[in-house]
Amino acid sequence: MLGPVSTEQPAGPPPQVRWAGVSVAVQGVAGLVFAVLLVARSGSADLPVGFVLGEAAYFAVIGSALVAVGVGLVRGRRWARTPAIVAQLLLLPVVYSLIGPSRQLALGLATGALVFVTFMLLISERSREWSMGLDLPDAPR
Repeated sequence: MLGPVSTEQPAGPPPQVRWAGVSVAVQGVAGLVFAVLLVARSGSADLPVGFVLGEAAYFAVIGSALVAVGVGLVRGRRWARTPAIVAQLLLLPVVYSLIGPSRQLALGLATGALVFVTFMLLISERSREWSMGLDLPDAPR
């Protein structure tokens, strides 16, 4: 005989996932701001305007995707965790470039700290369990 079935849904994602979602959304907004700045300065670039506008479009697409992933995490969409993790890994060369070749130590360290903290939030045990649906009442343990 089976016991009573719980119909309770979890209250949402754990706080780690929500904070990571906010961080990823902020990263996306930074990409969108950079795209706008590229467009604004496209006339004064040494490159052809089409190249600069193409780069701006690239950052607009990536920034929009990151905002969507961040909002997905904040709203508790499990699909958003994997692209957020991949984005953090792809930002590591950016951090290296800022610290090393670009010699923008303060910006590089701040970006590195944000990427590291976001990555750790996303791979925490609670975040992993949530992403696999182990927080659901009827989940196998």
